[in-house]
Amino acid sequence: MSASPDPTDSRTEPPKDTGYKSPGLRGIRTTSLFRAINPELFIKPNKPVMAFGLLTITLCVSYIAYLNATTENKELYEAIDSEGRRCTRQKTSKWE
Repeated sequence: MSASPDPTDSRTEPPKDTGYKSPGLRGIRTTSLFRAINPELFIKPNKPVMAFGLLTITLCVSYIAYLNATTENKELYEAIDSEGRRCTRQKTSKWE
């Protein structure tokens, strides 16, 4: 029996003489400065970190939308009068 690899085996590498290049920018020659400035082009995506970031941004936007939706009347505010009681007053402009 021969010990040569099976040509239908998917783990074998493609022959180098066919001009096969690795996809993306990982296969081209670049300088260290270019790789330091643009690391997102050369680092493999980290799916757990992406999921955490997406969840965090979604929660932040949802919280801001919730705060905006629950503000009932923006023209009224609560003030304390000279006797120490709380009262609700209408907002007025200093220009009027």
